[in-house]
Amino acid sequence: MKRATVLAVAILVVLGLVISGMLTLPGASAQAKPIVLKIQASFPPSSLIYTSVLPVFADRVQKASGGRVKVEAFPAGTIVPAFEVADATNRGVIDGAYTCTYYFAGKHIAAALFTDVPGGPFGLDTFDYMSWHYEGGGLQLLNDFYQNILKMNIVAFPIFPTTPQAFGWFKKPIKSAKDLKGLRYRVPGIAADVYKAMGVSVVTLPGGEILAAAERGVLDATEWYTPGEDIKLGFHQVFKFYHYPGPHEMAGACDLLINKTLFEKLPADLQEIVRTVTLETAFRTLMEFNRKDAEGLRDLKEKHGVTLVRTPDDVLTEHWKAWDKIAAAESAKDPFFKKVLDSQRAYATLVVPARRFMSSYEITGKYYWGDREIK
Repeated sequence: MKRATVLAVAILVVLGLVISGMLTLPGASAQAKPIVLKIQASFPPSSLIYTSVLPVFADRVQKASGGRVKVEAFPAGTIVPAFEVADATNRGVIDGAYTCTYYFAGKHIAAALFTDVPGGPFGLDTFDYMSWHYEGGGLQLLNDFYQNILKMNIVAFPIFPTTPQAFGWFKKPIKSAKDLKGLRYRVPGIAADVYKAMGVSVVTLPGGEILAAAERGVLDATEWYTPGEDIKLGFHQVFKFYHYPGPHEMAGACDLLINKTLFEKLPADLQEIVRTVTLETAFRTLMEFNRKDAEGLRDLKEKHGVTLVRTPDDVLTEHWKAWDKIAAAESAKDPFFKKVLDSQRAYATLVVPARRFMSSYEITGKYYWGDREIK
């Protein structure tokens, strides 16, 4: 009886240690706590640019890593202001950011070349621009920009391919480039400088403040993104003229930033999961916006009574002429700006003429659909 009692007590002690996590039985492995990454976006929680990207990335990383990594996703302003996410990532206030690099053109003008560049750039579309990142050296230049130009402790990956954006929302239709003189128009980045050169009265605001400013009469017009996104933010409630295409943001990508020290501490397989899921998220969102933008144009016209306006040709060409002058001037002043722009030009020289030769999109579309209006 004494031996049985001692054995029973011993078993209870061992079980208690196992339950408390102080002892692991042979053949069993303790469940490690997940690595938690706090990542904040520069976009409001109602934005499709937020909901279709960062929460999706967070979900996919957790599943792909088998729960070893958990991403806590936050919209703009949750921890730091929208345009301070890169600084906060650099300092370790947050672990990462989802943002558009051109928001930081005030730190260095070359930032303008890493999101949406006027004219494509040089005719690059969204597919071409992502291809430049992965096949033309763009990804290396992006990280060179953050790490060596801005001296930030950051690694960067393009996560959101930006499809051709609208010229935007107007209270009155634009019939020529002359109508832009003095117009109070919201637009960020290098495009703001281009529009200023065209005589526009530029206003720069975070996305979450645009609609309220428009309702107060602070804005005559605004750009944001594309139909699927713009409907969700409710711009059609204030503006009734929607112009397409936009000359200033025809192709590009917004980026995932992660604190470099933290990223390099991750095991190699988890680093690769982050890289792979980032690219997967980019592909998923591109497919989603392809559909939602088409649905959005249809709904703007049929459900919301918005007048769709084709942007006048002279607005497009005058914008690109102004951009070419600014780009030449900045290239003369800054070697890194020139390096990035020359890289984009070289890649466009290779792929744009080739794709134009190989593509039958316009002629096939005209054959099957003619001049059919959006429905």
